[in-house]
Amino acid sequence: MDWIRLTHIRCYGFTGFLPEEQVLGQWFEVDVAMQVDVRSAGLSDRIGETLDYRGVIQRIQACVKNSRFALVERLAQAIADSVLEEKMVQEVQVQLHKLHAPIPDFNGTITIDITRRRLSL
Repeated sequence: MDWIRLTHIRCYGFTGFLPEEQVLGQWFEVDVAMQVDVRSAGLSDRIGETLDYRGVIQRIQACVKNSRFALVERLAQAIADSVLEEKMVQEVQVQLHKLHAPIPDFNGTITIDITRRRLSL
């Protein structure tokens, strides 16, 4: 199977456990890898036969900007659910990076890394 990767999608959002995170917000960065069969698009050179990733980027941005969760784990799940609404995506890997967590003496990045697969019906 084939993969499409979108990296360094920066969004300002209001997810966080502390009250000031919910009010002031902070920057997040999202990387996604999506399992998509791009074989026919590779042969036809037609955008209608592949995933239009502009829409995926918009979904991710809207999810981060409009969600107000306490946990970044919940935001990562919401992003995965949103991406899986795209019919062509069979599996998605989401890396959600909290760039500036308000933790004393910590200048690193917190990353939640999840993989979700489309449920078979």
